[in-house]
Amino acid sequence: MKLDTSGLESFATFRQGSDDLCGGFASVPSFELPTSDDFDGFQKKAVQMVKPAKGTTTLAFIFKEGVMVAADSRASMGGYISSQTVKKIIEINPYMLGTMAGGAADCQFWHRNLGIKCRLHELANKRRISVTGASKLLANILYSYRGMGLSVGTMIAGWDETGPGLYYVDSEGGRLKGTRFSVGSGSPYAYGVLDNGYRYDMSIEEAAELARRSIYHATFRDGASGGVASVYYVGPEGWKKLSGDDVGELHYKYYPVAPSVVEQEMVEESSDSA
Repeated sequence: MKLDTSGLESFATFRQGSDDLCGGFASVPSFELPTSDDFDGFQKKAVQMVKPAKGTTTLAFIFKEGVMVAADSRASMGGYISSQTVKKIIEINPYMLGTMAGGAADCQFWHRNLGIKCRLHELANKRRISVTGASKLLANILYSYRGMGLSVGTMIAGWDETGPGLYYVDSEGGRLKGTRFSVGSGSPYAYGVLDNGYRYDMSIEEAAELARRSIYHATFRDGASGGVASVYYVGPEGWKKLSGDDVGELHYKYYPVAPSVVEQEMVEESSDSA
């Protein structure tokens, strides 16, 4: 009895063709490195090439009732406004907030990562992590990634067993404790208003108004800041969002248009002729 092997021959032909097509997938993944005498310098230039200039305005300060945190909502890519609705105040846990300045993806990822670590600390120790501990945890993580292209300038604000706490942390591993901070391209303008109006014994309403006004003035003078001015308050009962106002509407509240010199002269001339 003779076997019909034509089907096997066609299968072998198909198998050989598929192996030729998928040969690249079977090999070990690899990529070529650039030929450069100064690879570190090449890496820094490459990072700058894909990370354009950024802009934002965030601020936070401690007063007698707790911590007030505020930020704008504009994301920019050089001279291009990519979004007006970025949430730059991130809830780490019910008693702690983080602000975003720098690369949006970097800040969002590491704040969420910090939130996970804070929750694990709470489960392991049966108590919430302190603001000091959380900020140190983030600073240590970012320090371990120094020189790898991260862009993070954040404030960790919250309330723990010792009361209100506020720290500044950046992607170089820097960590500062303070009572007033503003971070971002609009921070010089925000500091001007904040430092002038700050008092430790303010009420919650006065502190919220100062924070809102500081963010507005920064958005008015800094083209990379804008959108919505969001204000959060952190107290003994945790954080609470107080307001979120479009800075275009705040303009008519905080920046009344004064009559120009020409208009004043016209008014004076008309009154003299009458």
